[in-house]
Amino acid sequence: MSEAGDMGLVVVGAAGRMGQTLIRAIHTMPGARVAGAVERAGSPYLGKDAGELAGIGIINVPIVDDPLPAFAKADGVLDFTVPAASVEFAGYAAQARIVHVIGTTGCSADDNATIAAAARHATIVKSGNMSLGVNLLAVLVEQAARALDADDFDIEILEMHHRHKVDAPSGTALALGETAATALKRNLETDGVYARHGVTGPRKAGAIGFAALRGGDVIGDHTVIFAGDGERVELTHRASSRMNFAQGALRATRFVAARRAQRQAGMFDMQDVLGLR
Repeated sequence: MSEAGDMGLVVVGAAGRMGQTLIRAIHTMPGARVAGAVERAGSPYLGKDAGELAGIGIINVPIVDDPLPAFAKADGVLDFTVPAASVEFAGYAAQARIVHVIGTTGCSADDNATIAAAARHATIVKSGNMSLGVNLLAVLVEQAARALDADDFDIEILEMHHRHKVDAPSGTALALGETAATALKRNLETDGVYARHGVTGPRKAGAIGFAALRGGDVIGDHTVIFAGDGERVELTHRASSRMNFAQGALRATRFVAARRAQRQAGMFDMQDVLGLR
């Protein structure tokens, strides 16, 4: 930490939409400061001041492409990038024994296993969605799945995001599907249905369907539908600002920073952070 006791945080993917939002959020968080800003090699934003790019004025933190010096001087890393980068950053965070908050989606099983291995030395929070509302939605989905007769209600998950999102279904949609599957003692790997086209035949009993929409500047909409005969239950969350995710990430940072202070490494998620589990 700095001499003033502020928690120094590095933002990776600092020039992106979420990266800039995180920089603005840290700037308003008491007891925290932007200690570093990292972008990919060759980025046109290298050398620019991270605060100026984020619209908060000059903070004397240039954007760099080498994460190691930044991690070495930091208390934590905020990471909403891509799976390959997050895996790499998890290794660096483990070496530095610092906090790593990961909001990256689209990670494979191998990616998640590598990140979990890094959590033996780093203190990590990983979640496909860090907003309070979405994590509350997950609790409600679990309760609805347990309460409604599994044989009488079909489960469909609809999500929509902006035109630039590269993975589908979203990490949040998959997490909601996993929540429902677990509550019903089903296996999402075998029961998940991710595409329908042409003559598909009748709906398979026990399936959990996904539909992904892309367009415009939609931050993130998710609806879990429980469709029965004569009635339908829909649980929906709509995000209108990325700041929701940034504030959740900062809450996660405070949660794991307290554990790091007690020398507790490990892997956590937003259900742990928010006390919803």
